[in-house]
Amino acid sequence: MAKFFEALDDKLIAFIQAQPMFFIASAAADGRVNLSPKGLDTFKALSPLMCAYLDITGSGNETAAHSKAGGRATIMFCSFTRNPLVLRLYGRTRVGRRGGALWNELIGHFDPVPGARQVIALDIESVQTACGFGVPLMSLDKARTTLSDHWTAKGEKETQDYQNRKNRVSIDGLPTGWNEAAP
Repeated sequence: MAKFFEALDDKLIAFIQAQPMFFIASAAADGRVNLSPKGLDTFKALSPLMCAYLDITGSGNETAAHSKAGGRATIMFCSFTRNPLVLRLYGRTRVGRRGGALWNELIGHFDPVPGARQVIALDIESVQTACGFGVPLMSLDKARTTLSDHWTAKGEKETQDYQNRKNRVSIDGLPTGWNEAAP
């Protein structure tokens, strides 16, 4: 039932745009595979072979560390509505930190979000769809504002202090590039 494609098409991009959340899994050659749910309308399909999302400050910075260690990642969308579908985007990530070339190139695609720390771009190597028949039917009540409220209350200086303390290395001790000058 799974089908592979070389790139996104208009139908798959429309599916992406209709989803309220996505998941990103990333890994280095050794250590943990990280899997994170994401929301807040931060994902953009930029072309058939490239997508990006605005990464919001969190307790870790695993995707950035894994990007420095080879960038392997999978982004997954799944429909919780009556039209089942699972969509996986396989590729390599690049990280655009504030002030860097990739940040400057891509930030205009996103609405401002409190706590934004970097842009994660995925260069798509392959695309897979699957039936999604085992995914439950669920409804979205509303988006949570807790994360945005938190970083708004902290303010820019406290947010940057937190990032400098907590986002420099992964849970496996890999460097995230946070303390390096943005390329």
